[in-house]
Amino acid sequence: MARTRPALAEYRRKRDFSRTPEPSGERAARRGERPVFVVQIHDARTMHFDFRLEAEGVLKSWAVPKGPSGDPGDKRLAVPTEDHPLEYRHFEGVIAEGEYGGGTVIIWDEGTYRALTTDRAGREIPMGEALRNGHASFWLDGGKLRGGYSLTRMREGRDEAWMLVKRRDRYAAARGAPDPRRARSVRTRRTLGQVAAQAADHR
Repeated sequence: MARTRPALAEYRRKRDFSRTPEPSGERAARRGERPVFVVQIHDARTMHFDFRLEAEGVLKSWAVPKGPSGDPGDKRLAVPTEDHPLEYRHFEGVIAEGEYGGGTVIIWDEGTYRALTTDRAGREIPMGEALRNGHASFWLDGGKLRGGYSLTRMREGRDEAWMLVKRRDRYAAARGAPDPRRARSVRTRRTLGQVAAQAADHR
């Protein structure tokens, strides 16, 4: 068995992989490619969007209740969650009831990104370092989300909270996230309801 990476210790502690179809995070990290992002919709106890950015070999993750917006005037609350394995960007399905984060998940958007945060000399700050510093700017190239965004930490400690905001660029528009129950997977075109129904048919 591959050695567990410390960054995923909390992720693995919260899950029973004999009961959940979620990936365990044993596969090696990707190499030599642009970093990826994924936005999943999760119909859990509270419906929300999960926003994930690849950094330092994992997916840094935030729960965004109202979802990412294309409107620079919208300030979206983003609550940090545990790091997820890179394989999680492929996950779409139903997490068993009683498991941590149980419920249906679809991949609403995915793509690559490039970091935009720089120091005073104009040198790029790596994404992991920028996040530790409390502010990261980046450019998304996704199927639905495009252009500049930023994540800024607003509170630290047990109630840590961030703000996700669209930057003013050619992709900015007066539109927010879709109704999550009507939204479709960027990969399979299925809704949350269709994913749940198909999973039930295969039990």
